[in-house]
Amino acid sequence: MREPNRSPINQAVIDELLTTRNSKWTPTVVLHLRHETLRFSELQREIGTISQKALTASLRALERDGFVTRTSYATIPPRVDYALKAFEAFETFASRHWHRVLEARQQFDARDADQPEPPVLRISTGR
Repeated sequence: MREPNRSPINQAVIDELLTTRNSKWTPTVVLHLRHETLRFSELQREIGTISQKALTASLRALERDGFVTRTSYATIPPRVDYALKAFEAFETFASRHWHRVLEARQQFDARDADQPEPPVLRISTGR
């Protein structure tokens, strides 16, 4: 159901955003940054199996699209923090609409439960 006074989102925009986020590491990076700001080395250590090149590429792509903020500090040694900013909107949406997801699941499960099981087809082997 579309909210009033909201223009529909162009499907090409959604497709492009999802296509550029198809790196295998992007979801992992997002999940690690979900609740806290981390330094590059902390993030790499937490993920464990990601190379420096793959982590850099994922962070740069997320930063370019505005999902991640990068803050660098002029210290010795240099310090760079990464924080996720777009996930807050998803969490807000999920917390507001989770009851709708549960209701939809209940309706779906009830609909499936009301339908009779299909008959089992038995094939005679001629014995």
